[in-house]
Amino acid sequence: MPLNHIKETQKKSITVGFLYEVNKERLRLRTLNGEVGFEKEIRDKNIHRPGLALAGYVELFTYDRVQIFGNTEMRYLNHLSKQERLHVFETIFSFDLPCIFITNDNELDEELVRIATEKHVSVFLSPFETTKLVYYVSDFLDDQFAPQTVLHGSFIDVYGIGVLITGRSGIGKSEIALDLVERGHRLVADDVVMIVRKSENILIGSGSDVVKHFMEIRGLGLIDVRATFGIRSIRYQKRIEIIVELKEWDPNIEYTRTGLDHESIAILSVNLPHIKLPIFPGKNITVIIEVVALDYLSKHYGYDAAKAFARRLDAAITEKTKGKRVIDYFDHDFE
Repeated sequence: MPLNHIKETQKKSITVGFLYEVNKERLRLRTLNGEVGFEKEIRDKNIHRPGLALAGYVELFTYDRVQIFGNTEMRYLNHLSKQERLHVFETIFSFDLPCIFITNDNELDEELVRIATEKHVSVFLSPFETTKLVYYVSDFLDDQFAPQTVLHGSFIDVYGIGVLITGRSGIGKSEIALDLVERGHRLVADDVVMIVRKSENILIGSGSDVVKHFMEIRGLGLIDVRATFGIRSIRYQKRIEIIVELKEWDPNIEYTRTGLDHESIAILSVNLPHIKLPIFPGKNITVIIEVVALDYLSKHYGYDAAKAFARRLDAAITEKTKGKRVIDYFDHDFE
């Protein structure tokens, strides 16, 4: 797929049952009313703590979100009389809630569970404290509703930098990736790269469940990188930091020579450095990609070789205009 025609997809909803099944072990969840409401859909990635709604103010009640009952909500309910608690629950369950999480193993009256069951709303109990449960549930929902796309390429962890190699089919992406793996770097995905936007400016790439760490090498066939090179040769996901696009050498195109003009490309609205790398027989692309990763690391730590050379060149020109030699004295060469 051309980089300028990337299709973005995004989940519209997940079911309450899916949320429970995926997180029941990690959050040590147990359901207080069986599988009631498991077919309900969650359409909002945000969560809500219904403090004001419990107090009777429902004008701004975001009822369509996952509801979290922490210590504050439960202590407020417990200080009410039984009739007041029933009235509160009748009020909030007049809205179509997706589900409720109760934190810190707080107990909920059987009458209140009965109302939730009648209204077809799942109630889950967790021993986790509220802050921790909010973090995990929010992170899970962020992941489920995050924008996604699929790119054709090879994704490698090179010196800790996620390098996504793209280019037309048959240009040699897999062969270069295999050479990088043989040199000690780690394969994340080949051919099909699944990309998810985490937060506002982070892209995470991984392989598909079917392909995982298999590679197709033309003339050889399929190889299993993990079985061939060992567990250290792979990783399951990595942040994408650089796009390297392989292109056939064209003498009519002016390629960058200094690196002062930095190109970028937007994937899922995240701008990434975009390096167009011309290739021809005999050119060592593997070493160049290693240098691309090392150069990115240098810039990350504050050193830009192109800018440093430009400053040095400007200084040399200034000295020359003053009548000074660029090198003051050539010592004897005793080497």
